[in-house]
Formats: sequence, C-alpha cells, structure tokens
Amino acid sequence: MCGRFTLAVDPADLIDAFGLDPDASPDLALLHPRYNIAPTQAVAVIPNTGPRHVEVMRWGLIPSWAKDPKIGNTLINARGETVAEKPSFRSAFKRRRCLIPSTGFYEWKKETGGGKTPYFIQMADEKPFAFAGLWEVWRPADGSELPSCTIVTTTPNDVMAPLHDRMPVIVPPEHYATWLAEGELPAPELLSLIQPYVGAMKARPVSTRVNSPRFDDPTLLD
Repeated sequence: MCGRFTLAVDPADLIDAFGLDPDASPDLALLHPRYNIAPTQAVAVIPNTGPRHVEVMRWGLIPSWAKDPKIGNTLINARGETVAEKPSFRSAFKRRRCLIPSTGFYEWKKETGGGKTPYFIQMADEKPFAFAGLWEVWRPADGSELPSCTIVTTTPNDVMAPLHDRMPVIVPPEHYATWLAEGELPAPELLSLIQPYVGAMKARPVSTRVNSPRFDDPTLLD
C-alpha cells in the first residue's frame, strides 16, 4: 500500500518535470514543501482534463454515488489487480485518471523481533516522479463539490520486496500521456501500465517521528 508520501519541490520544477501549463495551474501557488502527507489531507493532482495542470484534491477517493464522504478514509489506495472491476474505482479508471506528483514515499518494514521500521523510498536521482491515480468529484446535497483521489498499487519491485508486499504504481514519463488521455481507453492499454516500477530507486530507514502525521518537516528523513 501507500499511506504516506512527500512532495518537497519547487513549483517551477513540477512545471518542468510534468510539462504543466502554469496559466492553468493556479493551485501551484498553494503548494509548499510537505514531508508527511497523510490520508484525508490535500494533495497535488494532475487530472486528465484540459491542459496539463495541477489541482488540489482530498486524498481518499469518494465515489460519486457515496452517501457519506467517510468512505474515502478507506479508499486511499486502489489495488491494480481489481481496479477495472471494483465498483468504487471502475468508473474513475475508465474516465478519470490522474498523476499524483511525489518526491518519495514511506513504508514500514516488519522486524523479526517485533516492531516496524519506517523507510523512505525515492528515485535514485532524487527527482520528482508520479504515482498512478484516479479521481472523482463528490457532490453533497448542498450542491458543493469535493474532488478526491486515490493511489493505484501493485506488487513490489526489487527495492520494495524486502519492505512490503505492495507498492504504489509509478508511471514513467514516457507513459504520462497515455495515463492522462481524456475519454475512455481500452482496459488492456491502461492495465499494461499497472506494474512494478523498473527504474532505479533507493530506500533507507528514517525517523520514527514519521509515524505521526502531526510531524511534517525535513528532519523526518533523518
């Protein structure tokens, strides 16, 4: 799974990394370095609508048919193996995909003697990358709109396997356009992108302070 991640990068670097249209991304001005992004919090999302841009959405997907937004608290991840069929995700998988920018994520390794050690996983070159995500807009009775998102997960690669049996799907830059295509794409074309990341990554143990979302500062990476 993926339950915590970071996005500590200058907005200008996001523009370069993802080919964003700054004029269509007013939410870029709202971003500041984050070192412990947790479920239900606001995250930066690049949706498959219009010019490539950033929007802020709630992490934890709320299906359009949901009666209570609390369902999103349990839908922070979508298993890639069932994302095309599961009622909570299948509509978004067909039509509302997104990239979720990140500079790294955390996973907790179970130790043989008990307890868990938090690890920070990032690209070997420490550059920003993107999770495969899905998004929805939930409309309560008052007519307002609440956009939300989830991160798609898959089986682990060689870096993640010693830590956990799942990892977030990381979309390589050459496949951004496919994942962000507007409209409905054939499921096989999309499912082919849901696989363990094969590029160079690295992982290292970090501070146990990351266990609490109350802490959000660079020392979490020590």
